Amino acid sequence: MGTDRIAYAERMLEHDLRACSAAQSLSGPVTFDRGIPDVLGYLTLCGLPVPPSIAAAAKAARYNARVFLTPCWDEIFTQDTERKQSRAEAEATCAVMRETYTDLGYEITELPRTNIASRADFVCAQRSNSKRKMPW
Repeated sequence: MGTDRIAYAERMLEHDLRACSAAQSLSGPVTFDRGIPDVLGYLTLCGLPVPPSIAAAAKAARYNARVFLTPCWDEIFTQDTERKQSRAEAEATCAVMRETYTDLGYEITELPRTNIASRADFVCAQRSNSKRKMPW
């Protein structure tokens, strides 16, 4: 099972590297739902070692110094055919992602616990205040 998860992580990394590279040619800010450090977080969450190639990619392919993190809270937590994690797994994922991004030197900005439109407005307001033009 561990080998399958590592292979899956490597495919996620390939996809994220392509997306990050493609975003460099776009004008204006770019927002990603997930990023290269999420691959490290995924492996950590699974209790698997992080291959050196994945760790190196997360250090080399950088996003904006500040990233947004959506916390897990009752109003948005749900289990369905796409989101199979239990509440405990979702909370553990959030904690691992916070730790992973922090360990890589990113500044975490937690999204407000409000409706989607308000969270989008919050991100747009933060982006317009950013001095660096980098994908987020």
